[in-house]
Amino acid sequence: MIIPLDELEKGTNNFDRARELGGGGHGTVYKGIMSDLHVIAIKKSKINVQSEIGEFINEVAILSQINHRNVVKLFGCCLETEVSLLVYEFISNGTLHGHLHADGARSLTWSDRLRIASEIAKAFAYLHSSVSIPIIHRDIKSTNILLDDTLTSKVQGTLGYLDPEYFYTQRLTEKSDVYSFGVILIELLTKKKPFSHLTSEGEGLIAYFVTSFREGNLTGMLDMQVIEEADMKVAEEVAALAITCVNLRGEDRPNMRQVEMALEGIQASRENASGNLSAHIFEESNSVAVDPLRTQKGSVIQGTRQYSLEGEFFLSARFPR
Repeated sequence: MIIPLDELEKGTNNFDRARELGGGGHGTVYKGIMSDLHVIAIKKSKINVQSEIGEFINEVAILSQINHRNVVKLFGCCLETEVSLLVYEFISNGTLHGHLHADGARSLTWSDRLRIASEIAKAFAYLHSSVSIPIIHRDIKSTNILLDDTLTSKVQGTLGYLDPEYFYTQRLTEKSDVYSFGVILIELLTKKKPFSHLTSEGEGLIAYFVTSFREGNLTGMLDMQVIEEADMKVAEEVAALAITCVNLRGEDRPNMRQVEMALEGIQASRENASGNLSAHIFEESNSVAVDPLRTQKGSVIQGTRQYSLEGEFFLSARFPR
């Protein structure tokens, strides 16, 4: 849809600051109410660079092809302004980060966490392998997973949870998304914030989690609610999957389709999942160049040995952010 500027201005009270939902380096997101009372989210870029016009058109063309129940829908755009305006469906109930790290001892149930993880994996597997031009999100993290009134979750993008291999190659691939997803799995298991958790020895959450798992001390890292609610065999399987995802070598990580299938297998082994959560993804400024998908080569133990030498540097909480 090509949406007139005056309708967006009316719907946002002329882009009033009171309507701001959030923002980042690329722009600001506003809540809008259309003339038919339909609620929308509008992404307004901060600046318009002539060289980015082609990228904007390309983004709209790609996003308009996406049709998945776990991906935020693009309704349309406005072409009447100097800066680009994209109009998305509105997601109403905050972020996964907000629900997971809410004040109090208890937050999302283990069943909810496992279900959300599985559905996020489905969405990214779809983006990586089921659309005409594979899409790399580049920015998976819990603050970018939105929840609606029924706790259906969707993902939006800002910088964070970067693949450490990026510092070597300066390239983000589909395996970069796998790494970031692994960080989310660890966050769901531990209820710890990846970039604010630091041990007394200066070790970040990801490296410390891998070390604890390798030394047989997974229970010491798990959120107490997970210990109380989860079958420990299931928790161990999810932890092992997370560790393969955060392997420092991208080629030794599974692809998202393999991750999806692994989580489906874990879910199939337990039929008492409560609630009806769904995960969705909000896609912005995505790369469309993807390396050929490769199969998993390294075992969990092989994948974790590198952390003893390099993990503290790359995976500590000292990342630029």
